[in-house]
Amino acid sequence: MGKNQHVVPHNNKWAVKGAGNVKCTRITETQSEAIKIAREISSNQKSELIIHRRNGKIREKDSHGKDPFPPRG
Repeated sequence: MGKNQHVVPHNNKWAVKGAGNVKCTRITETQSEAIKIAREISSNQKSELIIHRRNGKIREKDSHGKDPFPPRG
């Protein structure tokens, strides 16, 4: 399983950033473009996609890894 991918605001643009990375993987003009790129990476790495709002709070999560079945809880 690879690193979780975050879509985060970056200087009035949007960035795709691997969890724990200092540098951004990609910087895009729109959030939707960043989401598309991050979704592809997280799908290939079987990791989680975490999408943030402009204020930095988490908007949405999408898992591409091995989820427990049945789900816990």
